[in-house]
Amino acid sequence: MFHEASELRTSSPDLASYRWRRERELSSLYATARSLTALGELDSVLDSIVRAAHELIGTDFTYLSLLTPEGELTLKASEGTISPSFNQASVPAGTGVGGRVIATGAPAWVSNYLKTRDVPHDRAFDDLVVPEGMVALLGVPLLVGEEVIGVLFAADRTERPFENDEVALLSAFADHAAIALNNARLYDESRSALKQLQSAVAMMERAQSVHESLATVVLKGGGAGEIARLLVDHLHGEVTVFDRGGAVTARCSPGPASGPPPDRSRPEVVEQARRSGRWATTSDSAGQWHSAAAIQAGDTHLGALLLTRAEEPTPVDIRTLERAAQIMGLLILKETAIAEAEERVSGELLTELLVSLPPAGPAARARAHARGVDIDSLNVIVVVQSETRPASEVSRRLHAMSPEWQGLAGEHLGRATLLAAAPDAAGLAGAVHGRLSRELGSPVRVVAEPVPDGNWRAAFEIAGRCCDLMLSLGVTDSGSTTEPYAMFALLFDTDRAPDLDRFLTAALAPLLAYDQRRSTQLVATLTAYFANSANLTRTASTLHVHLNTLLKRLDRVESILGPAWRDPDRALQLQVALRLHELRGRIDRPT
Repeated sequence: MFHEASELRTSSPDLASYRWRRERELSSLYATARSLTALGELDSVLDSIVRAAHELIGTDFTYLSLLTPEGELTLKASEGTISPSFNQASVPAGTGVGGRVIATGAPAWVSNYLKTRDVPHDRAFDDLVVPEGMVALLGVPLLVGEEVIGVLFAADRTERPFENDEVALLSAFADHAAIALNNARLYDESRSALKQLQSAVAMMERAQSVHESLATVVLKGGGAGEIARLLVDHLHGEVTVFDRGGAVTARCSPGPASGPPPDRSRPEVVEQARRSGRWATTSDSAGQWHSAAAIQAGDTHLGALLLTRAEEPTPVDIRTLERAAQIMGLLILKETAIAEAEERVSGELLTELLVSLPPAGPAARARAHARGVDIDSLNVIVVVQSETRPASEVSRRLHAMSPEWQGLAGEHLGRATLLAAAPDAAGLAGAVHGRLSRELGSPVRVVAEPVPDGNWRAAFEIAGRCCDLMLSLGVTDSGSTTEPYAMFALLFDTDRAPDLDRFLTAALAPLLAYDQRRSTQLVATLTAYFANSANLTRTASTLHVHLNTLLKRLDRVESILGPAWRDPDRALQLQVALRLHELRGRIDRPT
């Protein structure tokens, strides 16, 4: 049967004996309460409370349960229990003796817990009661002000009632225990807050140290590699620096590589950081954590920093990575400003050489010498044009590679231009075309013209005309010298490309139509014929055909064009048209 504690009534005839026992109990209570106030840590207080209660009340065992935010009573400490599983007990809200104590804020007891039906039972808790042998149970509230924070229990393994003085004694002890428990909780909270504060201060000092180190690297002229190494020392992981195009500019590891080589492609987390404009963190199937911070200047994306390691990054690590990205952004802006200034100076010197008559003056030579350029060694001019990229971008690319040929690069009259010292103009055109095609990822026309006499103005003009002629012929992606195009560039005004198309159509359309209709090779035959100066034997050898076959083909040409095709004027037109058609046919050929 369930009982709520009533007021203490004494009916014992031996009043002196009762008073003596009460005085002893109270003395023990106060001594125990004083000892609890000397404790600080929560776990120590909990253990001391159940131990003192066990000694004070004299039951088989005692235990203490605290109220969780969800309303459950969870056992935190016990004394005298014999079942390990009982120490994991947790009682749902509103069930058992503890639920009644929580609901009423007053002590309650049962003489036989499992048999009583006066309180709701929890099957899981009842299953723990059996191996523990618990029968009689008394619960008293742990009160802090008007709030019940838990319940202190005293239990026996035999059925019996609890006397009013036992209830009063345990209740009085619980009042003192609640105060000590609350003080211990406040102490733990204060100590935890102090630790958090100390940790935050340490984090701030560490972050400040990293920031100062990063600033020192930049002020001393360090680059991406130095920043990556500094981050490795502080964050203990692999650090990769990406440029705005996603290419790796620096990578640094904390030690010698072990295990499989890392994936060199740009992880998706870098793209996530770019889209967010700040940072992103993910983990892979191998348990590696990847944290990326975007390098931004306003709304302009300049690149990213990537940290890869086995441990999950802390908020301080992320903040450090972001600080490094900010410093990296300043470094990139500084390098960009320096590069733009160098490009401007280089472009001004380039323009001066292209607009002045040879030879170059002393001032221009001095400026070139200051940049490590010997004007007298510059013997090739390169003009570059792209239909998909602006001349300023192409000029920057040329400027970056100009030191390889001890040259100057810049933009002149809307064309990206390079003055270089190279032994082979054709080789230079091919090398520049290959580099720009890879870097730009789009078609580009590169024309090189040897300049043996220092007349840069004339060389620039003919190279530019050849570049325009290539476009008129449909050549959009090629690297060449001016030699195949120079004569025709002088003959045709590249601003009148439709006239060039009409000329080619009038000269070659009948032959091209016949070749297409009959699958013959009259255009190729006539090209070889003029290339071999109308020598029939050499032409047949070039075409790998019999002489009679060649004669039949030439007769067919005459039947299509008429006998006048051999006249000098008509033959010259045909030769020019065939040569231009051959150049146009190079569009799909490798450079």
